Amino acid sequence: MRCPFCSADEKDKVIETRVSKDGREIRRRRECEACTRRFTTYERIEESMPMVIKGDGRREPFDRNKIVHGVHAACAKRKVSQDQIRTLAEEVEREVGELGVSEIASREIGERVLPKLKALDQVAYVRFASIYRDFRDLDGFAKELDALRGEDNNAERTDEHPAVAAGE
Repeated sequence: MRCPFCSADEKDKVIETRVSKDGREIRRRRECEACTRRFTTYERIEESMPMVIKGDGRREPFDRNKIVHGVHAACAKRKVSQDQIRTLAEEVEREVGELGVSEIASREIGERVLPKLKALDQVAYVRFASIYRDFRDLDGFAKELDALRGEDNNAERTDEHPAVAAGE
C-alpha cells in the first residue's frame, strides 16, 4: 500500500478493521509509519461481471457507476437520497452478477433498473424511461404516463374494494 500523503511504499499498519453491514466490503483504517498520517482503504471482492453490449454493438465492462449516474440524473430535484440511488445500483449489480453470463445487453440492465426506480419515484421513472426507451415525441410520454395511471387506478381499486381483486 502506498501512502497517499508521503508516497511511502509498504510502510503502513492497520489500526482498525470493520466489515460492512452486507459483508461485501472491508474498511481498514491505516497509519503510515513514515509520516504518521492516517488514511482509510476499502476492500471489495472483485466479482467477474459480464461485458455490456451497447446498442451500437460495442462491448464494455459492467460499471455500476453508470447506473448511479443515470438514476441520479433522473432523480434530479426529487426527494430521493444518495443512499437510495446507491442501494438501487447495488441491487441491479448483484442481480446481473448472479446471472452468471459473460455478456449482457445494456437494454436488459435498464429493464432491471426501471421497476426499482418506479417503486422509488414515479417522476424519476418516467424521466429515466424517456431516455432509456428513447421517446421520440409526446406520444411516447403519454403512453408511459397512461400505463402508470392505469397501474395506480388498479391499485386503488384493489385497496378500496377487496371483492374486485377477488373477481367477485
